Amino acid sequence: MAKIRPILSYPNPILAQVAKDIETVTPEICRLAEDMLETMYDKEGLGLAAPQVGESCRLVVIDISGPEKREEPLVLVNPRIVSQEGQVDSSEGCLSVLNYRSKVQRAEKIRLQALNLEGQPVEMEMDGMLAICLQHELDHLNGVLFIDRISRLKRSLYEQKLKKWIKKDKLP
Repeated sequence: MAKIRPILSYPNPILAQVAKDIETVTPEICRLAEDMLETMYDKEGLGLAAPQVGESCRLVVIDISGPEKREEPLVLVNPRIVSQEGQVDSSEGCLSVLNYRSKVQRAEKIRLQALNLEGQPVEMEMDGMLAICLQHELDHLNGVLFIDRISRLKRSLYEQKLKKWIKKDKLP
């Protein structure tokens, strides 16, 4: 049975590490994927990467049919973008970056290679929300948060707010 895992918050150092490739899709990896989906749905997210739940491996789950519905879960092992085109601005938030949203520039279309939970190779082309969400989750696998992609001024303003919340012991 899937369990809800705690989500790490910025500035946890695990979020800044590059995740390791998954050598073999094991029953433990499948359980982790189930836990991640359950956690993502519980927190009303659209995507979640393994480092966000403290696991340094290249696994992401996405379901852009949510957060209310659970109709299109996508689980990808060792995903990587092999081509991209165009640019689009997206307003992004993150389950690991508390109470903050900002515009981020992403590729408009991407081609992706990965493995599924059966260990079989998959290749997909995507655009729109799915492409944006996937790029966001792939950043997590590379130790990058969306706030690493915004201006220094916006980032420092967010960090000042975060310090006040921590000092007052009132994290949102």
